[in-house]
Amino acid sequence: MGFELLSDPNHPAILRAEKGGKKKAEGLQLPWLGEEAAGRARPPRPCPRQRRGRGRLGPGPCRCRCRPSGTRPRCPGAPGTCRCRPSGIRARFPSTRAPPRCRTYCQIWADTQRELDTMLQREREEFLQPQEDPEQVMKMLATAYVQYLAILRKLAEAHAHLVHQQKRAAVRQALDGVMGRILEIKGEMVALEKCECHSMAAILLELQRVPEDIEIPIPKYFIQENLGILQYREKFLHEILLNAGLLEQKEAVAAMTLEEGIRVIQVAERARQGRARAAFMRRIYLEEKRHSKKQEQQMAKSPDDAATCIQKVWRGHRQRKETERLREEEMIFLGMSLPPELEAMSSLQKTNVLEGEVQERANFSFRHELRAAEGPHIKETFQDEITQCFLECRHVTGRFPDYPPEKTGGSKAIIIEKHPEEILEELAAKKAQAEAEKNEKDKKGKEAKEPAPEKKPPKVEKQVVDEGWKMGPSNFLLMLEEGSSQYQVFWENRDNKADFLQDHDPELIKAGEREEVEEEIRVQVDEVMQEKLLRVKEAVDGETGPGQVKAAKEKASKTPAKKKISELEKDLTPGRTIDSLYQQLAEERLLIQVKNVNLSDYMGYYDCLGSLLRETGAQPMPSIPEVRQLVALYGILPLGSQTVHENAPLVKSLLLAGPAGVGKKMLVHAICTETGANLFSLTPSSTGKYPGREGLIMMLHMILKVGKELQPSVVWIGDTERIYSKGASKGEDEVNFKRLARLLPQFLRALKPKDRVLLVGTSRRPFDANVGPFCKVYQKIILIPKPDYLTRFALWKHYILQCGGTLTKLLNLNCLAQVSDGFTQGHVVDVVHTVLTELRLLQMARKPLRTVEFVTSLARHDPVYNEEEEAFQAWYAKTPLGKAWNAARETNEEGKGKRKKKKGKGKGKGKK
Repeated sequence: MGFELLSDPNHPAILRAEKGGKKKAEGLQLPWLGEEAAGRARPPRPCPRQRRGRGRLGPGPCRCRCRPSGTRPRCPGAPGTCRCRPSGIRARFPSTRAPPRCRTYCQIWADTQRELDTMLQREREEFLQPQEDPEQVMKMLATAYVQYLAILRKLAEAHAHLVHQQKRAAVRQALDGVMGRILEIKGEMVALEKCECHSMAAILLELQRVPEDIEIPIPKYFIQENLGILQYREKFLHEILLNAGLLEQKEAVAAMTLEEGIRVIQVAERARQGRARAAFMRRIYLEEKRHSKKQEQQMAKSPDDAATCIQKVWRGHRQRKETERLREEEMIFLGMSLPPELEAMSSLQKTNVLEGEVQERANFSFRHELRAAEGPHIKETFQDEITQCFLECRHVTGRFPDYPPEKTGGSKAIIIEKHPEEILEELAAKKAQAEAEKNEKDKKGKEAKEPAPEKKPPKVEKQVVDEGWKMGPSNFLLMLEEGSSQYQVFWENRDNKADFLQDHDPELIKAGEREEVEEEIRVQVDEVMQEKLLRVKEAVDGETGPGQVKAAKEKASKTPAKKKISELEKDLTPGRTIDSLYQQLAEERLLIQVKNVNLSDYMGYYDCLGSLLRETGAQPMPSIPEVRQLVALYGILPLGSQTVHENAPLVKSLLLAGPAGVGKKMLVHAICTETGANLFSLTPSSTGKYPGREGLIMMLHMILKVGKELQPSVVWIGDTERIYSKGASKGEDEVNFKRLARLLPQFLRALKPKDRVLLVGTSRRPFDANVGPFCKVYQKIILIPKPDYLTRFALWKHYILQCGGTLTKLLNLNCLAQVSDGFTQGHVVDVVHTVLTELRLLQMARKPLRTVEFVTSLARHDPVYNEEEEAFQAWYAKTPLGKAWNAARETNEEGKGKRKKKKGKGKGKGKK
């Protein structure tokens, strides 16, 4: 067995041992090395790769750079990556590469961007061509939908973990574009099938994916980018409710176990003993100090003793500094700390990301530098281009043109990069077009004076219309293509190894701010050049003023009348601040607190029988996972992203209909939790504080004003069918509540694409309302079903464990799932809370839970009967989407019947 020699006299371990004696190196636990350490031999530790049997081993020397050659068996690791180490020291080398996590997510971004480019290329080839087969179209759309969801999931993951702010901005652009494209494809699928839920089993099987892959991922930046504002707003609302006496501040008292009590007593006793010992040691220290002072006063020190004391202090200080310097050098050598240059930079600019929480970084700006360095050149260039354009126009038309006003863009309308000959051709074409229009007008006037003999209109042949499907125009494809081109220019071939700090790129910031600086300088140049043009006109052409005053007056006289502003859009509270309106709405319970519930907490599994029901011709009802998807698509994604809300198909209102207890209220709170939205609640009791039509208009105006200012916002109307109920109303509050039926359409018209405000209604008896006005208000309707067997099994297990129960053989969850058929999620939660009281939890050790306890409590509730389910399905068939489904089904059946008749006639002729 060979021996290892530390033959380098400058090795940090040897230097530290020679100067520090037998002191162990901090953090390295090195044994003492004396003066003859350079010649001392020590048996080496075996290489971990050899010990664990990794790779091939040979008799040759190790090729790693972490030790002198010839001291270990050959290690198959690449240079700088071997885990072999001399004397137990882990070999690490300083590196300027990016951290592994960030490098990983950069690679995820790169791979996802390539997939996105492939999808864009596929859309250019397939989606722009008309298709005739509806099944082929649906398959194409569903495949694109699933693939875009996979891209969205990867982009959301990369955006949540990247540190580099400019990379995050680039990923954010692609993320918003993909979300908007998914919404557009979803709209095309609904328009094609006349249904909100689709059969995706065949597509998932073909793409080798599982049903969980079509869940809608929710980006984390919806909350993280506004986390400070949301926390402040939540605290402010909590204080308002406390001061108004609407919220009881309860102190949660948790029961303490015996082990926890013993641990508390032990901690307190040990703390008391520690304090007593510290006081005792302090008394001893003070006594020794007084005694030493008396001795010093009695015995005066000699100059030699004083010099020795000074030398002792100085040598100790110098040795500590030297030891600290050597330690820093070794830590840099081992790669466990940065060099001083990078450390200084990191102290100023370095930021860290832990589990997706991005710390705020200073906004770097180079506007002042750009104005100082490039401002004079930009100004001179603008002036030269405008002057050249004026001279060319005078050469062509014989006079100087009028300077365009700032409303039309100013000098942007003048500066065109065209040759004078092209300008002449354009002017000649305009003149020829004007003459042709005049000739046509003259001909029409002559024909009107001399009526021509009547002629029979010629027979027009029927034009062949292509009835094939074609993808509609998209607002997000251009955004995705621009993002892809920017990625290829700036980020695809970028070297991330040198960007250890993940800092900003000055050139990208300058490129973005250069346009703003040019616009500021252009405005200044326009003012100067306009005055200069007036002086030149006066001197050369003899004009004394701008020739556009008359034209401006004529345009002003021809401007159309202003549109009437609705009552809700008028500012009925001009002298009040948003904070005061916010406080008033909270005190009157129109603004309520949001429960911290995520969309993933709405448990449920896919219905395997949905495709079978579709084959029978029945209208498919969404399963619980499909309800989650629809809520995310129509509620969460548009509210979370301003870009998506402005460009995607606009959804202003959403209705959640289903039996009592299926989780409608939970979904409303989930929308607000995932997007950080305010929640306004309209109930008969809250709206009763604003009686009459004028009071309701004032209430809706305040909600609209606060909701737009503090967007995103959700306006929730519980039991919304009571507004459109057929029967007579009972009580003044009900009468006032029903007045909202005439004001809600006006409220929705006041919402613009830039306003992230969503009207959400929940209804447990929608069939009691008038279908016509009810469906006109709510743009999207989601019918929520009762849970199936798998969902009920998961619900029983989850809530029993959540409330502190234990699962034993005496508790049959399969039996509970079977018995609870027809009951909703609310019934299951209520039963679990009723059974698992504090007393029952204490008795659980000697008396395990039994199935009978839950069944007995469940029997006190009424299930959802089949008649109620049929009433929901019959009502949904009367909605616009339900009518479209039935009409499409009848059309398909008629087409199949005609085909069968044709086939039958053909067979009969053949027999004759």
